[in-house]
Amino acid sequence: MLNAARSPTFYEFDSYDLLQLYKELDANDEEPVVIYHSHTATEAYPSRTDISYASEPEAHYVLVSTRSDALLSGSGREFRSFRIVDGVVTEEDVSIVESYGVVESYMFAHTGADDVPDNA
Repeated sequence: MLNAARSPTFYEFDSYDLLQLYKELDANDEEPVVIYHSHTATEAYPSRTDISYASEPEAHYVLVSTRSDALLSGSGREFRSFRIVDGVVTEEDVSIVESYGVVESYMFAHTGADDVPDNA
């Protein structure tokens, strides 16, 4: 989705695009499983805004930080996952499985095999 805020430091969904997405999910009897975005200047942890917008208690909120100090230190990008329910943030362990340098699948630590993507 395009950034309706048109800002390099703040992201906002276009309300029409978001409505269309939820209509499509509803029509297909689907629900969001993973909601992700990046933080370009801060750590991969939900901001107050992220927490206030979190409206899917069953979703995994994945954050990736591309801040330059993490890249310069050699630690690479931060990739973290959280559950956000009623304003309470709980971090989840995430395992990334690689095969020949290509990410093949992922699994959230506390969930079962039904959370593994179909292509895994």
